[in-house]
Amino acid sequence: MKAFSYFTKDNEPRIGIETPEGLFNFTYIWQFFKDIKNFPQAPDLNFLQIMVEMGYFSNQTFMEVTELVREYRSLDDLRIREDVRYTVPISRPQKILCIGRNYRAHAAEWNSDVPEKPLFFSKLPSTLLPHQGLIRIPAGIGRVDHEIELAVVIGKQGAKISEEDAMEYVAGYSIAIDVTARDMQREDIKKGHPWTLAKGMDTFCPMGPYLIPADALAEPHNLDLELKVNGVTKQKANTRDMIFKIPTLISYISRFITFQPGDIILTGTPEGTLPIEPGDVLEATIKDLGTLNNSVIRG
Repeated sequence: MKAFSYFTKDNEPRIGIETPEGLFNFTYIWQFFKDIKNFPQAPDLNFLQIMVEMGYFSNQTFMEVTELVREYRSLDDLRIREDVRYTVPISRPQKILCIGRNYRAHAAEWNSDVPEKPLFFSKLPSTLLPHQGLIRIPAGIGRVDHEIELAVVIGKQGAKISEEDAMEYVAGYSIAIDVTARDMQREDIKKGHPWTLAKGMDTFCPMGPYLIPADALAEPHNLDLELKVNGVTKQKANTRDMIFKIPTLISYISRFITFQPGDIILTGTPEGTLPIEPGDVLEATIKDLGTLNNSVIRG
């Protein structure tokens, strides 16, 4: 089942689910579930991040809640019939950690060495941009590139996590584009300066449209990725090509940094990173996760 966060026409935040029968307002389904189960102390669920933080986010939860409510009433009036105005699946992560050079061909295209251990950096939470949002490129910053990535959302607090236990800490998966001010990044690297700004500008991390529960995705290490610009494929690979798999990334990072529910890991990008310009339309697709669409404007 695919879950997403959205705003109603009255600007009220809601959780939606996509099923073979269509789109439904899960926030309202949850309210009926609370009444049926006499569960008034349970929180209202208007944001996916609340579900993640409370430990409720799973395919099993969506299925069990929906099926129980269906036994008592029709869900037809809970269908989402208006155009969906998406918001980011995770709206307030404590941190966004990004993995560099995690695909050999990408390292090679930039004449970079393949790292011996995971290389990671941060993007700012304010970079997040929803599906169909506008990537804004400030004037005068030079070349800006696209980088499609599998996003992993952490589901519970953890430190010093073993590789064997690491996948138990994953709440779900989404699609992200790590937008990069490439000229600025290269200049900062040349000078030995940090390159947070090149990665951290507003709108430089589109994410969505869905958050797929971990228990709904059988194998995250065998997903086709494809990014198109104006309908032309620019990046194409499979997550099996990652040098450091998800358990290794979680275990390594947690040696030094404590994960919190809602934290996001961007697992690296394959080869084919190329410039984007105002007027471009980006389509980032990952098998079983959907397609993230964003347009580029001068910001």
